[in-house]
Amino acid sequence: MTEQPRLSNATVSSLSKAVERPGYDRNQVTTGIVHLGIGAFHRAHQAVYTDSVLASGDTSWSILGVSLRSADTRDALVPQDGLYTVATRSGNGDSFRIIGSISRVLVAPENPQAVLGAMVDPAVRVVSLTVTEKGYCYSPASAALDEEHPDIIHDLANPAAPRSAIGYIVEALVRRRSDGTEPFTLLSCDNLPANGRTLQRVVTRFAELRDPELAEYILTNVAFPSTMVDRIVPATTDADRATIVAATGLVDSWPIMTEPFSQWVVEDHFPAGRPAWEKFGVTFVRDVDAFELMKLRLLNGSHSTLAYLGYLAGHETVSDVMKAPGFSGLIEAMMDEEISPTLPPLPGFDLASYKAELRERFRNPALRHRTWQIAMDGSQKLPQRLLNTIRSRIENHLPFDRLALGVAAWMRYVTGVDEKGGVIDVRDPLAVELKNRAGNKSDAGELFDALIGLEQIFGNDLSANEAFQRSVKAQLEKILKQGAGETVAQTG
Repeated sequence: MTEQPRLSNATVSSLSKAVERPGYDRNQVTTGIVHLGIGAFHRAHQAVYTDSVLASGDTSWSILGVSLRSADTRDALVPQDGLYTVATRSGNGDSFRIIGSISRVLVAPENPQAVLGAMVDPAVRVVSLTVTEKGYCYSPASAALDEEHPDIIHDLANPAAPRSAIGYIVEALVRRRSDGTEPFTLLSCDNLPANGRTLQRVVTRFAELRDPELAEYILTNVAFPSTMVDRIVPATTDADRATIVAATGLVDSWPIMTEPFSQWVVEDHFPAGRPAWEKFGVTFVRDVDAFELMKLRLLNGSHSTLAYLGYLAGHETVSDVMKAPGFSGLIEAMMDEEISPTLPPLPGFDLASYKAELRERFRNPALRHRTWQIAMDGSQKLPQRLLNTIRSRIENHLPFDRLALGVAAWMRYVTGVDEKGGVIDVRDPLAVELKNRAGNKSDAGELFDALIGLEQIFGNDLSANEAFQRSVKAQLEKILKQGAGETVAQTG
């Protein structure tokens, strides 16, 4: 049996015309962006927009990707010359595009100085991030730097050999300042409230702990535009890899499977310059807050609710969950009655159509977005996606029973045992503490009391709020007694 050739610069020309490929000479590009956290979302989103910029003739914006932990992405992409396939999946079929905007990938723990050297290069004008909530080394409840985080403690003691994204950023800015090089713009593309300001807060606090004058320099000279990013990107499976081989005739070790929808809203503040992303669908605005809050609460809040309840009810994918009794009605009512009233006005924006489009995206059967994947890192996601919305409802003396159901489902999920007695692989920075607190508890009151004391998740306000206690405990009791599926069927 003949082994299939692998995707690379040498083989990409063999692809059929139905497969889109880089429309530029990759040997002529130069690096203008260093991206920290070279995961699937970045490769499905920002790297695709940047690939279009390179194809338009502006070849100064190639991306150097940095993995802060694992070598997996580097090991997959280097033999492919950085090329990979993006498969866009819908009920109408798949389309395929080869992306070439990532020129190199570095693994930070293997060579911190190479990463810092790349970030100090004067040609690099943007450093972007998709490191997930936990990569910011902050407390989700307070949005302040976690000064007791092991990586922060290490980076303060060893500034020239950092481990965290924050440590790399500050050390690179120190070196650029020493060299007389203009600072880069820092572009957070993670799902955080006011992600630019959150990044600015943790970076400047870390810098202040190193040198108060350095913190003042960063506040004065470094731009931190906020963004709103949106595209659903499931984890790649071996079946997906087989699909790529069948469609293209080339082996791709790490293709990306995603949906047709893609959105990127960015505050236009780039003193050192930026790619002309607006030519390819990016929306530049003065203030992204309203868009970002809408997305965090409507899409991400609904997604997490579907993930925890759906997983407990035995559904593997979001599209499976949306077909189960009550789930579609639950999400529609939660969006309309509990989330939408907490959002600021968006003049000229059709919110009803946006919500309907979200629900259709959740129903996309070709995407196969796993509930378990969405459920990861819940301790970091819960405050932004559900708890802050609940706070707004409490402030206005309004009910929030459906939002509380999502919180209760998370509490039931982190017990680590599913409704059939099977083990749940709870992936979370607080996994050990969650297991110690929640494991083996089957009483709603005991389980609630064990978890509500996690101040980094719930703060001090929710633990003392009677309405929050009453609503979440009531929903938790329903889930524990009759199961998530039946609870949703009765609620939705």
